[in-house]
Amino acid sequence: MKRSLSSYTFVTLALFSAKLFGQTTSFTTKTSFLIRKSASTHLSMSSSTSFMDAYSAAVAGATGNANVKLEPARGAGAGGGGGASISAAVDSDTGTKYFIKSANVSSGGGKMLKAEYLGVKEMSEANAIRVPTPIAYGEHSGRAFVIFEYLEFCRGADGAGREMGRQLALMHKKTSEQGFGFHVDNTIGATPQPNLPWVEDWADFWDTHRLGHMLKLTGDAGLTDEKVQKLRAKTKELLSHKPAPSLIHGDLWGGNKGYAKVKVNGDDEEEVVPVIFDPATYYGDREADIAMTYLFGGFGSDFYAGYEEEWPLPEGHEKRKTVYNLYHILNHEVLFGGMYRSQARGMIEEILRM
Repeated sequence: MKRSLSSYTFVTLALFSAKLFGQTTSFTTKTSFLIRKSASTHLSMSSSTSFMDAYSAAVAGATGNANVKLEPARGAGAGGGGGASISAAVDSDTGTKYFIKSANVSSGGGKMLKAEYLGVKEMSEANAIRVPTPIAYGEHSGRAFVIFEYLEFCRGADGAGREMGRQLALMHKKTSEQGFGFHVDNTIGATPQPNLPWVEDWADFWDTHRLGHMLKLTGDAGLTDEKVQKLRAKTKELLSHKPAPSLIHGDLWGGNKGYAKVKVNGDDEEEVVPVIFDPATYYGDREADIAMTYLFGGFGSDFYAGYEEEWPLPEGHEKRKTVYNLYHILNHEVLFGGMYRSQARGMIEEILRM
């Protein structure tokens, strides 16, 4: 079901113009936040507002707690995906810790982080597998930021991989009535990933929004026009299996999953749960997520067993794995250079022989 802006409110303190879900909204003050509409916030800031003040105001607006006062904290890690910087902050009053990503608006960081906020929110609302709860998106002094709950990562217990597979399958059962795509375009790493317009047919979506897009960015991977046409025709043939438009992570390699300690039973106990994060969310064939888990490794046999127990993959998924992973290898060529071209060319030859 298509979302509208009725489920959000913008708290604004500075010049900001945003286009979201086909609607354009303009503001005339200095810091802007995208938060849940249920939150009530009263904000008053001068032009000298610090980033910590801006983060505090965003969390206050999202939680309804006007007394939020964030301070810098350790534990955010060394870097952020897609060119974003990462940091952590803690509420000096409650001790609640938050994870923050930020990027320059002028370099596209605003669109990137807003799309990530909306994608993680969509996954969170599936209530299937844990993601870092998105708190707020905002912009301040030329920097965009998104605030998530802070999760304490740890080792998974025995059998944790099976539970991760089962929960991922449950998330994939969330489908879209609009077809394939997402409410906004987003990024795969730092590469733009088009999701609009929505497309009813999966093979057509993959041809235009995924394979065709990456071929354009890589100069057709050095292929002749004739070979490009053969590849696109063969790919559409292989993707004619009519999958459901499942909610998928979109960038599910081993570095984007883990396990975290979370409070349960009124915070009296802790349990370790599977977590996925840093997505390139959209509604697509669930096999695309599973295919990528094989690309760089990091997922054990128990993960696949758990997935199959909850929702077995259909016949032909082994062949389609190469089709889906070609997209990511072409993207690696875009991000890291021609060292991936030979791998992509080998995959293309494999696809053409199918």
